Amino acid sequence: MTVVILAAGQGTRMRSDLPKVLHEVGGRPMVEHVLEATRSLSPSAIRLVVGHGAERVRERVEAPDVTLVEQPEQRGTGHAVQCAGSDFSDADWVLVLNGDVPLLRGSTLAQWTEALEAADHDLGILTTHPEDPTGYGRILRDDRGRVTGIREEKDAGPEERSIGEVFTGTLAVRGERLGPWLEALTADNAQGEYYLTDVVGMAAGARGVLAHRVADPGEVQGVNNRSHLAIVEHSYQRRIAEALMAEGVTLRAPERTVVYGQVVPAPDVVVDPDCQFEGEVVLEAGAHIGPGCVLRNCRIGAGARLEAYSHVDGAAVGPGASVGPFARLRPDTILEQGSKVGNFVEVKKARLGAGAKANHLSYVGDAEVGAGANLGAGTITCNYDGYRKHRTVIGPGAFIGSAVQLVAPVTVGEAATIGAGSTITKDAPEGALTLSRAKQFTRHDWKRPEERAKEEQE
Repeated sequence: MTVVILAAGQGTRMRSDLPKVLHEVGGRPMVEHVLEATRSLSPSAIRLVVGHGAERVRERVEAPDVTLVEQPEQRGTGHAVQCAGSDFSDADWVLVLNGDVPLLRGSTLAQWTEALEAADHDLGILTTHPEDPTGYGRILRDDRGRVTGIREEKDAGPEERSIGEVFTGTLAVRGERLGPWLEALTADNAQGEYYLTDVVGMAAGARGVLAHRVADPGEVQGVNNRSHLAIVEHSYQRRIAEALMAEGVTLRAPERTVVYGQVVPAPDVVVDPDCQFEGEVVLEAGAHIGPGCVLRNCRIGAGARLEAYSHVDGAAVGPGASVGPFARLRPDTILEQGSKVGNFVEVKKARLGAGAKANHLSYVGDAEVGAGANLGAGTITCNYDGYRKHRTVIGPGAFIGSAVQLVAPVTVGEAATIGAGSTITKDAPEGALTLSRAKQFTRHDWKRPEERAKEEQE
């Protein structure tokens, strides 16, 4: 099987400089979803027809199994397929898909192509019955129910426009038939274009057309404007939510959970409302994701808990660890088992050992924090000298008092204690108390400015 994907349209109704097929659904370009469905069929060749913004499409979707061909000017869908090749006789079937129909399932295509193989027809189409057929080509049938052709809406009369069955834009043709039929196309129509749909009438006059109805019109919804994009995005998110719940995930508000990538879940995960997942996120058994969290390319360990409005990006949260609320874990952060990062704490490129704690209002960057260590409120690892980043090492069981600045590179030894308010610029030995404070003094003759002003006026 050869697959031709039509992705050359400018999409003027999108009102965007971005090629239409690169607009995203679920965090990926629409055409990538179409390619994924296509690859499930293991085709012998995939030809992607590009036009407007061809280089941008090429940069985004170029792959070894995809041949990009250019349609230099948009002269209709028939012309687009002609650009993909004039001779398809080496293919048993040629499957033509649109790059702006991202929800079409591979399983639907598989069922349809199996039916094609079993039938004695030269052409097959996918049809559906949307609530509003406006904009779609209508399926024409004779009095015996056989498909006789497709009428594009701009060429349809009032009676034909009343037909509820529409063409989804997806068809399959026997390779040996497609070339001659493409050569026979004319542009004698309202748009002056070469309609691929005209080959349906040619097939109807030969060995007939196999029409396969898609029960859910949403699966074959095309995207021509921002409103369509929003409709498709909503449908996609509902599909993902249903899949997650089928895997044993509790979504407290499925309609308010957003996935822009892939979530790999284990059973008994709980996700509260308004969470967003980006890239690849792994959720291990029993993890609890609190409301408003944003997770990107990360792993959340078994039984770990993310409290409300925490951001986790490129980090690994160990089993039973606790994060937030309002915490931020940046790339290359590792929280080991039972560790805790509390409210308004930022961690970057740091490892917190088992049971280590940074409970509130701290910044831990480029650091190694030993097991059981405790970082008091306002602890800062001063890792940047304006040119390079430097590392802080805090030993197991160390206790860092509140409002401490650790000026890297520096090491705090095992079970060491750092007094509150200290600025540590040298290594602190293990098991000892280290502090660095300015001497406290009191001036009893000092007066507030307003008191001095009052005395001067008197």
